[in-house]
Amino acid sequence: MTLSVRSIASIELRIESPPELSAVRTGLQSIDLRRFPDIATLIGVDSSGRSIQVELVPESFNVARTTPPWVAGFTTRDNVVIFPSRSPTYPSNTLEDVLRHEIVHALIWRASGGQSVPRWFNEGLAMEAERERQLADQTRLLYQLVSGSRAGLAELDRLFDGGENDQSRAYALSGALVHDILQRHGSNVGAQILERMRGGMTFDEAFSKVVGVFPATAENQFWDRQRIWTNWVPILGSTTTLWIVVTLLALIAIYRRSRLGREIEKCWEQEDGED
Repeated sequence: MTLSVRSIASIELRIESPPELSAVRTGLQSIDLRRFPDIATLIGVDSSGRSIQVELVPESFNVARTTPPWVAGFTTRDNVVIFPSRSPTYPSNTLEDVLRHEIVHALIWRASGGQSVPRWFNEGLAMEAERERQLADQTRLLYQLVSGSRAGLAELDRLFDGGENDQSRAYALSGALVHDILQRHGSNVGAQILERMRGGMTFDEAFSKVVGVFPATAENQFWDRQRIWTNWVPILGSTTTLWIVVTLLALIAIYRRSRLGREIEKCWEQEDGED
């Protein structure tokens, strides 16, 4: 195994890999450090002096064979395992997203003092730190609202232990729920909750102290605010959707013009034949 140590703001990573993954390790080492300090700020923990172990694992290793193929990485306490040969699946888009996501899990474990954090909040907070919420997230949420029934917090946690579709649903709903909580109560809510847990509170106690209601109430309020039309608005009004519509209209216009041109040419050929 090859080892490299790199500091990202107050976050120090120790990246290990077998020789066949040295190029991947080099790529992760070249990531712009300025994109990472916001993670520690969101979680509210200073990890200086303690490195996070990151292990790059090839598919030939036993841990890869026993991990579902759609899982690109996971974290146990503050030890991160990443499978570089696997294409990142939702909620991650790139290997850097996977790294950021798993680093957040490690920092959540530290910030909570090792206490149990519900999976829905843990994953939702990791999604929030991983990257900015995108149109694809809103679209996935809309799909889940249309195709599935309402899911409670306990069910969300169970879905994370299910198959690929179950996990995709769990990520979409948990990400939306945590994003909604941070938008309504402040971006430092997660840090405040974890700080109180480190001081000895349970998650429910810490959540209610910071947010003002218990998690189940926040979940009910979230679902009460979800209406199909409120999710269609940002999708239909997005720049991406506008360009899709413009492109489709342009293609239709090109097709109709091409078809008209062929009809004109056909008429000319008929007229020439009659002459």
